[in-house]
Amino acid sequence: MIDRRTFIKSSSALVAGMAMPHIVKSAEFTSAAAGDTLNVALIGCKGMGWYDLSDMLLHKDVKCLALCDIDRNILNARAGELEKKYGTKPDTYGDYRKALDRKDIDLVIIGTPDHWHCLPMVDACNAGKDVYVEKPIANSIAECDVMVAAAKKYNRIVQVGQQQRSGKHWHEMVEYLRSGALGKIGRVNVWANFSYAGMPPAVPDSPVPEGVDFETWLGPSPKLPFNSQRFHGSWRMFWNYGGGLLTDWGVHLLDMGLWGMDIKGMPLKVTASGGKFLFPNGAHETFDTLSVIYQFKDFIYTWENNTVETGPYGRNYGVSFRGTNGTLVADRDNWEVIPEGNKAEAIKKYSDGADHRDHLTNFLECVKTRNPNTACTIENGAFCATYAQLGNISARMGGEALIYDDKAKKFNISAANKYLKPAYRSPWKFPEV
Repeated sequence: MIDRRTFIKSSSALVAGMAMPHIVKSAEFTSAAAGDTLNVALIGCKGMGWYDLSDMLLHKDVKCLALCDIDRNILNARAGELEKKYGTKPDTYGDYRKALDRKDIDLVIIGTPDHWHCLPMVDACNAGKDVYVEKPIANSIAECDVMVAAAKKYNRIVQVGQQQRSGKHWHEMVEYLRSGALGKIGRVNVWANFSYAGMPPAVPDSPVPEGVDFETWLGPSPKLPFNSQRFHGSWRMFWNYGGGLLTDWGVHLLDMGLWGMDIKGMPLKVTASGGKFLFPNGAHETFDTLSVIYQFKDFIYTWENNTVETGPYGRNYGVSFRGTNGTLVADRDNWEVIPEGNKAEAIKKYSDGADHRDHLTNFLECVKTRNPNTACTIENGAFCATYAQLGNISARMGGEALIYDDKAKKFNISAANKYLKPAYRSPWKFPEV
């Protein structure tokens, strides 16, 4: 059984062949009606995508027809696991577009590294497939925006893998905050302290492992030689592929703070400071130590991370809301209220541990009923990923106070705009919707 508190998403990317196959357009596709079997393809089979598929297959009306991955070793192993458990061996692909070209595929799961979320998601929407995409939905703000546009244009049902949105105790937490019992809230803090954010010193580049299409794994990101530290699992600590703890755990926890405070727009400004302070010789590019301040009109919202696995209130990760009547603290296990004197009642509520399973169930129900209001919509996924990107960009700018205009899609400091949209490496092209 996977321990969700420490599960680190590490998934393979997908292959694209030299030729560009035809992708079935959305107009050619008819979604499965309620009661029909839903046929799924998984893109990126190693880590969180496999976990998503496993919970999806708990439903008897779901069938996996295809697996896609750039690592043939993982692809064959996962196909064997499915055949052993369900009696049917799925088709396997190095090129995810070949799976999208199949009219019998209803939906796809995207469990690839962050830099490989945008293209397959947009392609899947264009091909008439509904999409479950892992968080963060993309590795840049511009990619987030085009993914939102694709879901809207092609009228697809999309769920983002921020499963806390389906957690019963998180809903109870938000309901309590809405009641006003905590009084005036002046500070919200989120933190995530995990040792994997600090890597050992760099190792030499090495030959590409047999069975791996590393050229396609790189995809639209810059051409680099193969290095084991930039591959399975640890890729998220390099800017080309991920954004460290802030985009990994951050989108989950920032989401809870934004939801709890009912925030719908951008902060007044963002100021961040970070560095490789605990592991200065580590191979990672992202920040093993980071602090971010999101300024609002009447409260401040802060993020902190480091690699020492301890934290406030005895929790190495969590979110806290400090009000005049007390403090509410929450993580995936429980939420509790610590009263200020006798101004509030001490409360402690525990998770039922079903948030991920319930999240997948919600997606399937929305697919069958054609309800776009999934538990975590693509719009909310983009919103939270943008917040995470803002913190990283400010820190990468040396702590500049940034104001982001979400309508104009630009910062108050023009030098920061270079971080908004990645330059895709040929032959890959940034998707236009």
